[in-house]
Amino acid sequence: MSREIIIIKIGTGVLTREQDGTLDEASLVKLVTSISELVAGGARCVMVSSGAVGAGVSALNLDGYPEDIASRQACAAVGQTRLMHAYENLFQKFRLNVAQILLTAADFDHARRSSHVMDTLHRLLDEGNIIPIINENDTVAVEELRVGDNDMLSAKVASLLEARMLIMLSTVDGLQSPDGKIVKQVDDIDSIVDHVRDDHGKFSIGGMASKLTAVRSALESGVETVIASGRNPSALSDIISGREGGTRFRL
Repeated sequence: MSREIIIIKIGTGVLTREQDGTLDEASLVKLVTSISELVAGGARCVMVSSGAVGAGVSALNLDGYPEDIASRQACAAVGQTRLMHAYENLFQKFRLNVAQILLTAADFDHARRSSHVMDTLHRLLDEGNIIPIINENDTVAVEELRVGDNDMLSAKVASLLEARMLIMLSTVDGLQSPDGKIVKQVDDIDSIVDHVRDDHGKFSIGGMASKLTAVRSALESGVETVIASGRNPSALSDIISGREGGTRFRL
């Protein structure tokens, strides 16, 4: 398998239970197993993982995604530790380590800072047994410091690292056409704007509209992008190999 970098973005809906926002252990096990198999095959994987705020809502006794900044940041502070603890325990079963990287928009807006981020990520990947796990620093990132959402964050990371591919794992199987079928390949992103429904989960933000904005950004940086189901992460190998799975956005 190629040693080029693969960015895998995991949405909150993939990682948490819809009814209460708590971490979905079964989904995490499947995801970690599939990514570990990719690494064993020689892939260099970087994860951009949502789920921190969602994982923290139960600790604050909330019944949905918090609207106010203080609550979101408090949930992120609790949830990020829960999320990384779960990843660490699961990846250790495959003799892999995890590294946490929390970023804000300023880390991409200033050349020196983005260079440091890039160098750090390359150093971690060079070890061969470390999975960098990136999230926006929701605990401190107010509006002027935010990248936007983790879809856009993953596109920026993919661009920074000149990744071979960005795979966005969501609760949907890909982009749906008006007749309900999954669009397998898109050669012109402008041609499919009418297909978009801005749906999103109870414990997440974003939706297909935000994903397509991020897809456009990644494509403009020369990164092939796929939107696929995070409930079937075993398909990751097929996606990377160019076989069918989700919606593939060609350069």
